[in-house]
Amino acid sequence: MTIQNNSNGHEPKLETTIVGEATGPGVLPPSKLGEGKTVPTKQLDSFENPAPDLDYTIVLDIPEFTCLCPISGQPDFARFTIEYRPDRKCVETKSLKLYMWSFRNEGAFHEAVTNSILRDLVKVMEPKWIKITGIFNARGGITPTIISQWEKPQNA
Repeated sequence: MTIQNNSNGHEPKLETTIVGEATGPGVLPPSKLGEGKTVPTKQLDSFENPAPDLDYTIVLDIPEFTCLCPISGQPDFARFTIEYRPDRKCVETKSLKLYMWSFRNEGAFHEAVTNSILRDLVKVMEPKWIKITGIFNARGGITPTIISQWEKPQNA
């Protein structure tokens, strides 16, 4: 993958972390971004924070998340919001899209999938602070909202 230098001469370098294995029909092994294959993957790429001297927040809205109910096997739909204050790394959004897609054929309780996403993003980025909100579609008249957050210890 070729990345153009930006105006200040800084060339971003992607760092890849494979946080698990996508499963289910039609799932191919992980590939490098830009190879023309768009498949679900547990690969998350990160890049250096372009403004490490600033304390800013990145908000990512993911309106089309799907996983399977581990009991019935029926699809569960959700909208995720990821908010984080980067430290040294930021998550690359195409890899995040493919990572979120990898849950489509996996059975998972809402609480488990939300906390799994949080743990994987902490592992990849080690942000100053991160909060994941998953708003799942109503089932049986109940709309579950799962909020999970993590903050880097002060001595780290």
